[in-house]
Amino acid sequence: MKILFITDNFYPERNAPAKRTYEHAVEWLKLNHEVSVITGVPNFPKGKVFKGYKNKIFQSENLDGINIYRVWTFIAANKGFVFRILDYISFMFTSFIAGLFVKKHDIVIATSPQFFTAISGWLISVFRRKPFVLEIRDLWPESIVAVGAMSNKNIIVKLLHQVACFLYRRADFIICVTNSFKQDLIKYNIDENKILVIENGIKIENLIPPNKTIDVIEKEYNLCQKDFIVSFIGTIGMAHGLDIIIKAAKKINNKNIKFLIIGEGAEKEKLKVQVSSAKLDNVIILNSISWQEIININQLISANLIHLKKSDVFKKVIPSKIFESMGMKKTIILGVEGESENIINDSKCGLIIEPENEDSLINIINKLNNLKDSKSINSFGQNGYNYVINNYNRVKLAKK
Repeated sequence: MKILFITDNFYPERNAPAKRTYEHAVEWLKLNHEVSVITGVPNFPKGKVFKGYKNKIFQSENLDGINIYRVWTFIAANKGFVFRILDYISFMFTSFIAGLFVKKHDIVIATSPQFFTAISGWLISVFRRKPFVLEIRDLWPESIVAVGAMSNKNIIVKLLHQVACFLYRRADFIICVTNSFKQDLIKYNIDENKILVIENGIKIENLIPPNKTIDVIEKEYNLCQKDFIVSFIGTIGMAHGLDIIIKAAKKINNKNIKFLIIGEGAEKEKLKVQVSSAKLDNVIILNSISWQEIININQLISANLIHLKKSDVFKKVIPSKIFESMGMKKTIILGVEGESENIINDSKCGLIIEPENEDSLINIINKLNNLKDSKSINSFGQNGYNYVINNYNRVKLAKK
């Protein structure tokens, strides 16, 4: 089969949609499918073009057998609203035009959350008269309302909801990453027989060993193995509610408990200002680092915090960080309600806190810190590893 995939994030970008699409494409090639991807130049999340790339009208490359067509977009950082919308809309137009001129394919797949990409994919499928598959990684515009960026009564939100429902109906098939998303689509009177749930996961081959010793990592990042280090790794966005870390850091009494935030995003500068103004020496904020360096620094991390704001919308979300933490055998502190809680409880890989409640976070950290030198905390990590290997192997998910 010849597959055309439309996505505004792709390798070498390292966010969840870029990794999911790239890893699926690699596996599809192994199954003797031909894969082409239309995307923009890598720039997420800072809005700065990666070294070695230029924001041209059209350019192509081949990566690991994947045909990649990169189109011009109005590039904007992952913050604010107006410029990001211009970014999305520009990609909709340029990816659509590119889709009309690249060689013919048997099927067109487009991925959300924002539906400008999906509109492009649908239009390409119409003009090329090919089946259209829509992948739903997040509910949009519901997630916009959930982070407080817009009101549910806003006319733009209402319009986006109508666009979403239009695309749901027009898609020949829909892939959701959670069961809750599927149930929501059924409530919108979308035929459940054309909806399949394929969750996120982890590629086992990515679980590479560290290439730096613990003492080197300690010196390089000014960290100490004796401390109890709670990390948050990934996009630092409005949805993640990382004020909880600042509030907890102000209240926590144990000087050996440290918070480590690694990543980029709309809320990063705000957090840095809060840390500086409060003179918090127990919060360390680092820029985004490579996967190998995450593996290296993971040797010092005691637990991974996975957190989203308290919202009914986020009860339907399963952050991909869960599977990465499991793969690295790391204890999880989960501040996400709903389906994510079920995974943590079923796998017995960590403990659950109330989202946006710093006292709940402090209590769990103190509890885990008291277990630091016991077998109990190690069992969380091993349980998670066994669970993700058996249930969320990216190779199996790609075949599905």
